[in-house]
Amino acid sequence: MTPDITPIRVAVLGASGYTGAELMRLLVRHPNAAIRVLTGERQAGKPVAEVFPHLMHEDLPRLCRIDEVDWSGIDLVFCALPHGTTQEVIAGLPSTLKVVDLSADFRLADVETYAQWYGHAHRAPELQREAVYGLCEINRRGVQGARLVANPGCYPTAAQLPLIPLLLRGLVETDDIIIDAKSGVSGAGRDAKQANLFGEVAEGIHAYGIASHRHAPEIEQGLSLAAGREMMVNFTPHLMPMTRGILTSIYVRMKPGVSATDLRAALAEQYAGEPFAKVLPEGVAPQTRHVRGSNLCLMNAFADRLPGRAIVLSAIDNLVKGASGQAIQNMNLLYGLDERTGLEVVPLFP
Repeated sequence: MTPDITPIRVAVLGASGYTGAELMRLLVRHPNAAIRVLTGERQAGKPVAEVFPHLMHEDLPRLCRIDEVDWSGIDLVFCALPHGTTQEVIAGLPSTLKVVDLSADFRLADVETYAQWYGHAHRAPELQREAVYGLCEINRRGVQGARLVANPGCYPTAAQLPLIPLLLRGLVETDDIIIDAKSGVSGAGRDAKQANLFGEVAEGIHAYGIASHRHAPEIEQGLSLAAGREMMVNFTPHLMPMTRGILTSIYVRMKPGVSATDLRAALAEQYAGEPFAKVLPEGVAPQTRHVRGSNLCLMNAFADRLPGRAIVLSAIDNLVKGASGQAIQNMNLLYGLDERTGLEVVPLFP
């Protein structure tokens, strides 16, 4: 802890999952944050070292149950609980707390859309009206004045960051966008599931959630706001035999007179000076191995062989920029800190 700085007293709910582990890994080196509470319902009572041995040398509180927490000693809550359970938990928290929610429970502004895609009515509609969507590079000002921040999903982050600048400038057609995204297995969470076993995932790749993945309406919500009209996109996710990373290949039809060079220039203009959203040199393709462990989003645009079409690529680490890193970036915005604080992690390679 940096001397003479009053720390932000942090609670991490759902600390026993992958995103919880990433929050701890990053927060223990954050000069303005102090982890006071860690919850894990099934791991309650255990030291963190038993659940995550890689954190054994850190001075962290034992895991506990949510109903055991004394909220009077907390300033901000990171909620890394499963989708569908978070709304009621956050509704029960003191209204004085700031919250960054890593689940999907507050990302969709329309509660009817939420009910359609998640199979049950929204359980805290009054809080949904208060929630601010925390795509930092796009909604920085909104986040700065928020109490409850809905941290974006991993696929939506990787798709929206490269597409929103193009839609804002009217460079691509809104009715012909294909988003082909590939993710590592950690995106499915830490719970034991047959589909995530080594023998089910290794040495292969498969599509899932075809035409029905719950991140589709979140992506379309952000793109529609940028385009100024309702949009639908073709979004298909794939599971890759790797632990981390998302590579997104986006196929667009450009407006007449627009070139791939114009698309790349628009991205470079939008993200000039941004610490984490980076446009690569012309002709260089983003790779997941170049963002692993970091809060970076790398992107670029390329001319397609088909006239009038272009290919836009982006790469993120799904657990960092796609989850915990962006959550800490949102915390930094909430407290008026430099967005880079605690997040200047050099990517791991190889």
